[in-house]
Amino acid sequence: MKAIEVKNLHKSYGSTKAVQGVSFIVEQGEIFSLLGPNGAGKTTTISMLSTLLQPDLGELSIMGHSLKTDAMQAKAELGVVPQEIALYEDLSAQENLSFWGKMYGLRGAQLKKRTAEVLETIGLTDRRNDRVGKFSGGMKRRVNIGVALLHKPKVLYMDEPTVGIDPQSRRHILDSIKQLNRDGMTVLYTTHYMEEAEELSNRIAIMDSGKVIASGTQAELVKIVGQCDRITVEVSGSGSRLVESWQQVPGVKQVDAENGSINLLVENSNQVLPRLFESAGTYGMRINAIDVQEPNLEAVFLHLTGKALRD
Repeated sequence: MKAIEVKNLHKSYGSTKAVQGVSFIVEQGEIFSLLGPNGAGKTTTISMLSTLLQPDLGELSIMGHSLKTDAMQAKAELGVVPQEIALYEDLSAQENLSFWGKMYGLRGAQLKKRTAEVLETIGLTDRRNDRVGKFSGGMKRRVNIGVALLHKPKVLYMDEPTVGIDPQSRRHILDSIKQLNRDGMTVLYTTHYMEEAEELSNRIAIMDSGKVIASGTQAELVKIVGQCDRITVEVSGSGSRLVESWQQVPGVKQVDAENGSINLLVENSNQVLPRLFESAGTYGMRINAIDVQEPNLEAVFLHLTGKALRD
């Protein structure tokens, strides 16, 4: 049985096509990431999988339960961590978990036991009686995650859970996800942070403009760009003239300018770099900094879309 099956999913808002024919399968026991920039359709996809939005077209199932014909049973298998914090700030961490546990049908000793276990999981046992309104953004997100774990779901959705939090909380959340997965939980994770997808995921679906443009393991995705290296160059002055020139340099596969830097995909950086310096010299421009990276998911996205992942 597949943990999640998505077939030909569509969702539009008027003339805006938010999700266009998205399909993927998440196997039981894996961490599967939807990776893409803001506006790629990740949250809309998660919202339909959570039954918060009705798809225009497509089929969805969770642990073999269709969201069309067996939605209640499907939702019973789910824990959902939304982008927005869904907590009562005047209540303590423990009171928030107790309240939401009752919404899941937990009572008495079972509720008390699960609340204590979840506080331990999210690392906030010592702050359990503190009002959530006093917490940092990262701590609030940890409580938000705890809410989704109370009923021991088999499948956990996490929609951009590390946005806008401090590095320590981010590290705790990522480590917690890996531990939950080791304990047998299936995780569907959305992010626009390439490094998170690389660290966490068994498999990744790259989304852009409402579509899945590539999916597979990290190794499979990197093969799309072959053995190309990614070079980021900072130059003095405007680099717009160099972009056109460097597109003609032998060994350069792709050139993209963003935020004062020029990104290139090249076949062999050792051979190409001298040619880049030579070309820049003909325009009287100085190269101030160069960063060379082996193929990664950023390079895959640039190769497939012609733009950087964080555009």
